Amino acid sequence: MTAVYEPWDETRGAEIIAEHAQQEGATLVILHALQEAFGYVPEAAIPMVAQALNLSRAEVHGVFTFYHDFRHKPAGRHVLKLCRAEACQAAGGDALAARAEARLGVSLGNTTADDRVTLEPIYCLGLCATAPSAMLDGRLVGRLDEKRLDALVAEAQR
Repeated sequence: MTAVYEPWDETRGAEIIAEHAQQEGATLVILHALQEAFGYVPEAAIPMVAQALNLSRAEVHGVFTFYHDFRHKPAGRHVLKLCRAEACQAAGGDALAARAEARLGVSLGNTTADDRVTLEPIYCLGLCATAPSAMLDGRLVGRLDEKRLDALVAEAQR
């Protein structure tokens, strides 16, 4: 499942904001919709969201920066998320994170130079019983070990 995003367009951004502005919890809904469309939340969209919802820019920026899932720039074609919560750390997640960083040549939170893979930390996938765990392009993977991690990295690099 390779993500394909639209290039940022202010008019399209305004359409997305207007489409979701009346929903309950509109700030989060709009930020998610913008990221789904563009692959990230463009800085230019923050004041647009604020104006549409009658909020300050600081309020919208605060929501944007509070949640780890929102991006400042587009992700790579594939997103590999490694759980960094306590259960996964206790089950060997730290070593697997270091292995993924070494294999991809980037640290957590970054994208490879060829824009193929974004390696992200995530704080609990809810798979504590099958820790350590990961997610590749929305697909959950539990009982992660070196072999399974290497397979995920190889799949993401294709």
